[in-house]
Amino acid sequence: MTDTQMDPALHHDLGDKRCALAPAADAAFRAFSRAVFAEGALATKTKQLIAVAVAHVTQCPYCIRGHTRGALKAGASREEIMESIWVAAEMRAGAAVAHSALALAAMNPTSQRPEA
Repeated sequence: MTDTQMDPALHHDLGDKRCALAPAADAAFRAFSRAVFAEGALATKTKQLIAVAVAHVTQCPYCIRGHTRGALKAGASREEIMESIWVAAEMRAGAAVAHSALALAAMNPTSQRPEA
């Protein structure tokens, strides 16, 4: 998938339009984002690696691209980025395994509750 297929043609114009339509919310979101990714108890690089992993779990192509670039800018190696993606993959698969308990319970007639 190319950048032009994934991104709207006027990507930056769309951001300007969002800001014009809801300037207070846009400013608040941008301030929140800056605060979240600022150095703190966690280094910015670590925060960006977490964001790369979360972006893969949420499957947001814009977030994947932006936070991968952010992680590189914060000093993450390509290997660290790929490891964070593998952590995301394991967590996503792990959730499916954990939730199998629901299916196993549903297969046991004594564990079923009456429908509301």
